[in-house]
Amino acid sequence: MRAMTDENLTNLPRHKIAMLIDGDNAQSSLLPQMLVEAARYGQVTVRRIYGDWTTVNMNSWKETLNFHAFQPIQQFRYTIGKNATDSAMIIDAMDILHSGVVDGFCLVSSDSDYTRLATRIRETGIFVMGIGEKKTPKPFVNACDVFVYTENLVPEKKKPRRSQKTNHQKPKSEADPMPLLEQAFDMAVQEDGWARLDLMGNALYQLDPGFDPRTYGQRQLSRLIKSLKDQFEMKSQEMDGSTLFLVKMKE
Repeated sequence: MRAMTDENLTNLPRHKIAMLIDGDNAQSSLLPQMLVEAARYGQVTVRRIYGDWTTVNMNSWKETLNFHAFQPIQQFRYTIGKNATDSAMIIDAMDILHSGVVDGFCLVSSDSDYTRLATRIRETGIFVMGIGEKKTPKPFVNACDVFVYTENLVPEKKKPRRSQKTNHQKPKSEADPMPLLEQAFDMAVQEDGWARLDLMGNALYQLDPGFDPRTYGQRQLSRLIKSLKDQFEMKSQEMDGSTLFLVKMKE
C-alpha cells in the first residue's frame, strides 16, 4: 500500500531544475545536502557556481564541485567592496529562463539581492526554491515557492549511548510552530473538521516558504503534528490504493 507522505509536497509536479549557487554566500560543505533538497522537487540538470575563482575563499568549492559536476562561472571583482557575483548569476538565470530548458530554479544564497530575481521567475509561473542561512532577509524567502535553511541541513551528531547519563529534555525550539500550524489547518480544514495532511503541508509553504519541521526538531511534518498531542489528533484513511493522513485540532 502506497502512503501519501508529507515530505515531498505530493501535488507539486517534478521539474527540470537549474541550480545556481552564489559561491560567496554559500557553504561548500553542504553541497551534497543542498543537491538532495533540490532533487526532492525535480532533476537538477543545470548546475553552476558563481564567484571569483582567483580568490582564496573559493578554494573550498573546487573539489566538491568537480565531484558533483558543477560548472564554475568566473566573475572578477571589478571594484573593492562590490559583489559582482550576483549580477552574473542574475543575468545567467534570465538567459536560462528564456531558453526554456528548465521549468524550475534553485537559488542558493542568503543575499537579498536575489529577491527580485525570484519574484520575476515566479511571475512566469515557474517553480523557484531558495536555500540560504536563517539570516536571509524575509522578502527573499517569501519570493520563493519553497525556502530551505542551511542550518537544517547540517548532519545530525550521533546520539550518546543510553548507558551514559544525559539530559533527555527536548531542546527548546527557536519559535512556537502553533500559530503557523493553526493558520495552515484553517486553510485546509473540511466541513467535517478534518484536514488532509498533504494539503495542510502545502498551506504551510504558502504561508511561509521557509517552514521546515526540522526547525522544530522533527524530520517530517507528520512527526511534528504527532509530537503536539495536546493540540492535534491524527488518523489514516485508505483512498484509491493510498494511505491518506488526516489531522484535527483538539478543542
